[in-house]
Amino acid sequence: MTAGSRGDVAPYTGLGDGLARAGHEVTLVTHARFETLVAGSEVRFHPLPVDPQAELESSRGRGLHRSATGVKLVRVVAMARALVGRMTDDLVAAARSSDLLLLSGSVGPLGHTIAEGLHLPYLDVPLQPLAPTREFGPPMLGVRSLGAVGNRIAGHGVGLAVEQVFAGALPAVRQRLGLPRMSAAAAWRARERQTRPVLHGFSELVVPRPDDWRAGLTVAGYWWPYDGEAQLPSELRDFLDAGPPPVYVGLGSATVPDPERLSTAVVRALRRAGLRGVIQRGWAGLEASGADMLTIDEAPHAALFPRTAAVVHHAGAGTTAAGLRAGVPSVPVPIQFDEGFWSARLVALGVAPRALPLRRLTADTLASALLRATRDPAFARRAAKLGARIRDEDGVAPVLAAVDTVGG
Repeated sequence: MTAGSRGDVAPYTGLGDGLARAGHEVTLVTHARFETLVAGSEVRFHPLPVDPQAELESSRGRGLHRSATGVKLVRVVAMARALVGRMTDDLVAAARSSDLLLLSGSVGPLGHTIAEGLHLPYLDVPLQPLAPTREFGPPMLGVRSLGAVGNRIAGHGVGLAVEQVFAGALPAVRQRLGLPRMSAAAAWRARERQTRPVLHGFSELVVPRPDDWRAGLTVAGYWWPYDGEAQLPSELRDFLDAGPPPVYVGLGSATVPDPERLSTAVVRALRRAGLRGVIQRGWAGLEASGADMLTIDEAPHAALFPRTAAVVHHAGAGTTAAGLRAGVPSVPVPIQFDEGFWSARLVALGVAPRALPLRRLTADTLASALLRATRDPAFARRAAKLGARIRDEDGVAPVLAAVDTVGG
């Protein structure tokens, strides 16, 4: 069960496929628009009614662009609270035909309550390090460390804030499933005391497991999106074959206030750096034209990224992982929430020259970052070495073992 943008869904398609190939019956429960992501696999699908792209393109969603990070988090919480109730019926219906729930961080509190009410075992499988730690601040707040004590306090605060997203929907769900009344904060504290296993979908090579995490918090490794025998579109293959490796530019499911201005800056930066570009339109609506530029819609990152000189992306968890897997340098352009955290990790690992937040992106700043990423061979060497190690990992195996244990 997961909710959110494509990056909140795609990793679970590969995890689900791996579990299905091991003999389990798997259903992906998420927004209807993502059903095509499991087409051709053995993973079943149960749709949720909310369309995340439509919500981000609404007047309420567009208003997020004008908010500072702290205010934006508050507004996102309010927006999510208004939407979560619309998904409850389908989450409960899907759970009733299940033996075990695997829950992303985006549906955790609601999923926990449903599991409790239906007496189902569950596993949390987040894509980010959500548990509080002294070693870094909460990823959802960006990158700045608040010190050892401050980091842990902030981590608990973010955990409680996530609970509040679901606070409006939980009383009705608890009553419907015959559970006693309980506040969101009390439910969170009760779960924390249970010390259940949590398996995280990223690599320890990228974020080492914090030393102060409790037992049972496991870093499993990345779960790669299911792509079957996905092929690159013929127009894209022809473009790749027609010249030197281009730079990929895409912001995935992020939206921006002025797509035309941003597209112009990106094209100017690429041309100043003497680079060809593959521009993914995405939810941001980027566009580029010319013999040295190609605008695309969706294309499998696993097939495209290894053929690029570098990838410019918003540093969402999924796209960050795809760039690392491909073994090519990155130029992260964080826009909000955990993207600052992943950007900082890329820089610390030496596979990105710098993080370039969207508000600071100009043709000059992007061109400068691209020149470093593509002309300093150290970035390519480090990226290739790290990519080879990440490709050797098996993130599904720990989850499979946990499923077999918890699910009986």
